[in-house]
Amino acid sequence: MNKNINNILKILNHVGSKAVTVFGDYCLDKYLYVDTARNEPSLETGLTAYQVEEKRLFPGAGGTITNNLRALGVPVFCVGLTGDDGEGYELHKELKNIGANTDFMITSNEIMTGTYIKPMQSTDGKTYTEMNRIDIRNFKETPGDLESQLLEKLELALAYTHGVIIIDQFMENNYSAITDKVRGKLVELSKQHPEKFFYADSRGHAGCFRNVIIKCNQHELPGDAVKDEALNESNILSRGKKLFSENGQPIVVTVGADGAYVFESDSISYVPAFKVDGPIDIVGAGDATNAGVMIGLTLGLTLPEAVLLGGCVSSLTIQQIGVTGTTTIEKIKQRLTSKINDESFYIKEVK
Repeated sequence: MNKNINNILKILNHVGSKAVTVFGDYCLDKYLYVDTARNEPSLETGLTAYQVEEKRLFPGAGGTITNNLRALGVPVFCVGLTGDDGEGYELHKELKNIGANTDFMITSNEIMTGTYIKPMQSTDGKTYTEMNRIDIRNFKETPGDLESQLLEKLELALAYTHGVIIIDQFMENNYSAITDKVRGKLVELSKQHPEKFFYADSRGHAGCFRNVIIKCNQHELPGDAVKDEALNESNILSRGKKLFSENGQPIVVTVGADGAYVFESDSISYVPAFKVDGPIDIVGAGDATNAGVMIGLTLGLTLPEAVLLGGCVSSLTIQQIGVTGTTTIEKIKQRLTSKINDESFYIKEVK
């Protein structure tokens, strides 16, 4: 019997007993469903006017993590920025609809709400494919007063939660919730609260965090880029070791369908991935992983075991096409149980 999977199965009955703060970048995912049979020419321009027959709204970025946590029954306190606009109203509404606490969210007319508008096109009224996405982003530095408010709200939320997931969504630095000033304060807060887990996921700035658990994928790992899509273990190991030495806290490097590596003070672990068949949609896969990892950490799993749980959650959400997917405790148990006697599926130490 796989000891690590057995440990995970034991804690799943306690999911929901520990609250989590999701801090940083929040966006709105807006899916617009277009039936091409309804296309019509614009009277003003002659260009094709796409007719939206349905829309679906989901919290994105930090909201996707929140959505995954809430679907599993975890209390969530949201701390982030939204604009004083329609997208901000919709994002707040969706967060409240899933039962997240939004008391510490900040609304400001100094910014726009980050939004991913995703037109989905169908030629048969059944199967949809994504068209060109339209993004609403902020391309100016975050005002200092909003940085200060964010940090104040985070300190308030910490009193109610056992861990913080820090979501650093955008490649441009200092244009969103996670700025250089905010990262500096996170170092102080993590030292003041060693009993709480601080876990940062960053697309473009993983090397800028200190004294928190850092998670990124192999292409986001600071240092020389992996030259091709194939797993280059030597390259990942050398860059992961370097980031760990600079950060002083564990590093998690995901490698897609090939699993993940966990760098800790006394070991490097390889965590296998759950292989899935059929069509997949990897949008939000990393966010689902983050949700599972934080659940595992707050409930007493080792970090490699928590990463294995995160991979299981992600493997289930990516099988949902055209939506920002979530899963259930029962499905997680089923997938884990399917591997419990698989002797080839285990966490192993990397030499």
